[in-house]
Amino acid sequence: MPKKKYKFRLFSAVLATVCIILVGDAVAPTAAIGNSMYVWWAIMLIGFFVPYALISAELGTQYPSEGGMYTWIKKAFGKKWASRVAWFYWVNYPLWIASLADLITTLIMQMFGIEMEIWMVLAIQVAYIALVTILGMLRISQSDWVSNIGAIIKILILSAIGFLGFYVLFTKGTANPVESWHDFVPLASADGGIDWTGLSFVSLIIFNMLGFEVVGTFYDDMDQPKKQIPKAIILGGILIAIFYILPSFGMGVGTSFEEIQTNTGLLDSYNVLMLNAGFTEAAIQAVTIVVGGLFILTLVSNVSSWNFGVYSVIACAAEDGMFPKSWKKRNKDGVPYMVGIWTGIIAGILAVAGIILAYCFPEWEDGANMFWAFFDLSLVCLLLSYIPMFAAFIKLHKNGPQVKSGYWLKIGPVMRWLMGIVPLFLLGISLLFTWIPEFSLEAIADNATLLVSSAVCIIIGEVMILNMSRKDRQKRISRKASRR
Repeated sequence: MPKKKYKFRLFSAVLATVCIILVGDAVAPTAAIGNSMYVWWAIMLIGFFVPYALISAELGTQYPSEGGMYTWIKKAFGKKWASRVAWFYWVNYPLWIASLADLITTLIMQMFGIEMEIWMVLAIQVAYIALVTILGMLRISQSDWVSNIGAIIKILILSAIGFLGFYVLFTKGTANPVESWHDFVPLASADGGIDWTGLSFVSLIIFNMLGFEVVGTFYDDMDQPKKQIPKAIILGGILIAIFYILPSFGMGVGTSFEEIQTNTGLLDSYNVLMLNAGFTEAAIQAVTIVVGGLFILTLVSNVSSWNFGVYSVIACAAEDGMFPKSWKKRNKDGVPYMVGIWTGIIAGILAVAGIILAYCFPEWEDGANMFWAFFDLSLVCLLLSYIPMFAAFIKLHKNGPQVKSGYWLKIGPVMRWLMGIVPLFLLGISLLFTWIPEFSLEAIADNATLLVSSAVCIIIGEVMILNMSRKDRQKRISRKASRR
């Protein structure tokens, strides 16, 4: 708990929700799906986004704690399962930060049309990681100006793509004309059959929707958290849905789906849309630099908004003896700073190692784009951390409301199971097809790096949890013996 109570208004809570979940770098991969993305969005909004938002609002107010998901899973299934969630939740984080560091240098080279020396790439990526680590020493209520600015910039950047898309559509037509209604059908192949690889898109869309549970960790920073948390999640959710679909539409109108670059597609789409809209080359270059610079600022605010939520989950696990003891240390404002320091160190090591590998082994396909090398493993770990949350909701909701004034879903057992099982199923499908996009030996071989690294993360987590559980059990036995 902080020594001083910082005021965190509903307006800031809504913008923090938008900043956390609205991820500009994930729009291009989603747009690359094709015209069927609109149907995919509809399916995922109904099947995942809405139940996930409502479940987060309920659990966040019925079981209020800075521990967030760790607290909820612990209430439902005990320390071990809660610790598994905390492990995957944390592992994904330095990987994600390292992937964003790589994206920043890629964007700078694209913005100015240059190739950077290895020392420049190292300096920029390390500086980015250091900056977001320092921001992680603040509570969300102290750094709400960062998330507020970040959310507003994201909305402006992504809205502009959508509006440019409408202008190009009405004046020049679309770069991706609809050949038949089959173009909108998920999993439909060109020959009229079923393309099961389309299920790999589910993970991209789910990633775009994750983060509502972080708002629950802001409980102690709000004046009226029981009212503000549900409102922030619901209002933020509406804005997020709008500002994901709008730029995806803009990209789909202005850029051929086959030509969308999944890591630099945002700037590429701006270039193509402005060219089709009649902008001069000089204007396009100027706008690219401005938008690129603003986009980089959103990558700072994005991590800054997530920091406190992730660190609080891990600190609670450390307080339970399930993570290194030092990770529970907090500063005078109640921020788990030691978790942040170690997260920054690991992210820095990953980024530096990735740069060196990419420069020393340019022929290595996985090393050629470190953004995806880090991002894919980060995505797997993040998806794994959410699976127990929906199972916990099914169990905890059955117990009835714990806080009278907290948000509560007035639903029966059938709807309770549907709201838990459907998102669980979609998470399972997304994980499977992230690991194996196609059921073939070739696809498995192509994804060998991801499969092996995922297995390593799972094994390390299990070994750590078993070891910590053994120590925790020994402490409890010793305490009981000393009381006799």
